[in-house]
Amino acid sequence: MRGVSVRDALDGARTAIGASGSQSPALDAELLLAFALGIDRAALITDPRREITGPPVRVYQDLVRRRSVGHEPVAYLVASKGFRSIELAVDSRVLVPRPETELLVEIALELPRQARVLDVGTGSGAVALALKQERPDLIISGSDISSGALEVARGNAERLGLEVEFFQADLLTGLGGQWDAILSNPPYIAESERASLPPDVIGHEPELALIAGADGLAVIRPLVLAAAQSDARLLAIELGAGQASAVSELIGAAGFSGVTAHSDLAGIERVVVGER
Repeated sequence: MRGVSVRDALDGARTAIGASGSQSPALDAELLLAFALGIDRAALITDPRREITGPPVRVYQDLVRRRSVGHEPVAYLVASKGFRSIELAVDSRVLVPRPETELLVEIALELPRQARVLDVGTGSGAVALALKQERPDLIISGSDISSGALEVARGNAERLGLEVEFFQADLLTGLGGQWDAILSNPPYIAESERASLPPDVIGHEPELALIAGADGLAVIRPLVLAAAQSDARLLAIELGAGQASAVSELIGAAGFSGVTAHSDLAGIERVVVGER
């Protein structure tokens, strides 16, 4: 790749990354090259004949190798991931924020002014910080059992200048019950599905935030019970495909009425909401 054009570099990277099983080889190649060159991705498209020489060549080769051979997530390689209107720093201590999780934010945007919101299993702080960005009147906190994840979340809050308080806790343990709304994207993948996960997910993202027992509900069950014992009038939980019916029953049995399932853009019932 010595002295190659942007177009040729991208062509080679797309082939290598695509052969590794990535579902978005073109996008992966562009994001990695823009990162290696220190430019905006749009600049690659407007100047495809630009020549790549010197250190960026080696940086890009290494990034492509790590993506195609090591299956490292692009977000970890470039240490950043966009989520709604904010850009988050991410690494292997946290899940890579995904578009379907934005549904939690959209639901919470309808909360009354100055509602007290807790984001359980906050990870990188994606939900809590995006919601604070769009609804600065809300009083938002985040919790996570992982100290490493909280370091990432607090760093993101400081960099973005958003006032969100983060606590280390196992679900709601020790946090009290003074919340108007509880949001969560908990682990919900069943142990039996482990082998079917892509290598960039199971090989690099934190298992603690992915796998949740035999049926994928090992964390959701105690979360629903804990939320029921709080003051929360709204509970919204992200879940996996096919889990909406079981989670709706759990939330309804815990005392939340008006239980509804909300579908993501792929038509999958992705978030169940209970109100009381």
